[in-house]
Amino acid sequence: MPQKSDVSSFAHQRKGHLFIVSGPSGAGKGTLVKALCAELPDVWVSVSVTTRKPRPGELEGVHYQFISETEFDRLTTSGGLLEWAEVHGHRYGTPRAEVEQRIACGYQVILEIDPQGAFQIRDVLPRTVLVFIVPPSMDELVRRLKGRGSETDEQVAIRMQTAEREMALVGKYDHVVVNDDVSRATRELVEIIARYADDEES
Repeated sequence: MPQKSDVSSFAHQRKGHLFIVSGPSGAGKGTLVKALCAELPDVWVSVSVTTRKPRPGELEGVHYQFISETEFDRLTTSGGLLEWAEVHGHRYGTPRAEVEQRIACGYQVILEIDPQGAFQIRDVLPRTVLVFIVPPSMDELVRRLKGRGSETDEQVAIRMQTAEREMALVGKYDHVVVNDDVSRATRELVEIIARYADDEES
């Protein structure tokens, strides 16, 4: 995939699109998006900003851009975010400028954000394609969350309550992918992205 410095020179005949990938914590969104990037050359994943602290293994500029509350306030007041939301006591947002630039250059842009942010962006950019990732079962979701080893039972319970609310919104999404097998789910996600990228009318 072309590096950041190559944006202005990157050109091809495909039209750029914006795809939002949502789903409950533990559904495997990040795993599938990473696998997607390995399959399609013109995919670019937006890195959200957040006020929360990094989890073990998370890298600045790779998983998130970790910023202060003051910096986040500045972005919201200057119109620098396409959307923002507060989740589990922390704020998350999508930087506007680079997303719009990448779409204009023909990239298939991926945002991994929650339904609240997804609907905010679709109000602004109606052609946005919404994809929801679901686990094979709620029991499996609990198992995955506990398997992280980074959250208490109370935190897992809170995430499950959020998951139930988010799952109730599945019907508002354009596509639903069941992540019961990473390879199969990745193929389905690749097919969805490629379908829009190859469609000159979309």
